Amino acid sequence: MKNQTNQRRNFLKKSSLLTASMLTTTSLVANANGFLPSESFPTSDNESLYIVGPMKGYSPQVGTLLSMMNMMRHWVVQSVEFLTQKQLDFQMDEESNSIGAMLYHLASTERAYQMSTFGEYKANYAKTRKEWDEQWALAQNLGSKARNKIKGHNIKYYLDILKKVRDHTKKEFVKRDDQWLMEQIPRGFGGKPTNNYAMWFHVCEHESNHRGQIKLIKKRM
Repeated sequence: MKNQTNQRRNFLKKSSLLTASMLTTTSLVANANGFLPSESFPTSDNESLYIVGPMKGYSPQVGTLLSMMNMMRHWVVQSVEFLTQKQLDFQMDEESNSIGAMLYHLASTERAYQMSTFGEYKANYAKTRKEWDEQWALAQNLGSKARNKIKGHNIKYYLDILKKVRDHTKKEFVKRDDQWLMEQIPRGFGGKPTNNYAMWFHVCEHESNHRGQIKLIKKRM
């Protein structure tokens, strides 16, 4: 019984120290407004590559979200940047997608969320829908048609598409604040309410899922 009491005290002591440490850390990174001054934020993607947190030029939560997206993108690029055209077109079987098609799919997914959350459909539905149908729908849906058409390109082709789409995301993120991230959308995933933060978090975790698929395909080559 005495031993159990001592263990409990030690646990509570350690918990208190951990809490105090977290509070101290929080106080070090927060100013009167609750955030670091912008001068303390990382100034470039490379500087903050493995740091999840605010980035200079963006509101705190938007920058934090972008930092996660940048890290995930870096890992995806690392896994494909030296692949040949033949490797990018490789399919494990007749029903599987190539790495090249998946890279295009990642760009199309991000573009879809740009169109939705940046208000592009509302601003000009006809123009936005035309762009979607002509440039992105095939890669978004994948399937047999995409497998037959998305091939024969080198890695620069896919990385350029990914970069162009991501550059647009960054440009639009600069214009938005944390309140925008929290704006609710009545019908999102599964018809349930969501918000812009969840939508863009999905863009990041979706990329993580396909990174796992890319690693598997590379092992099967």
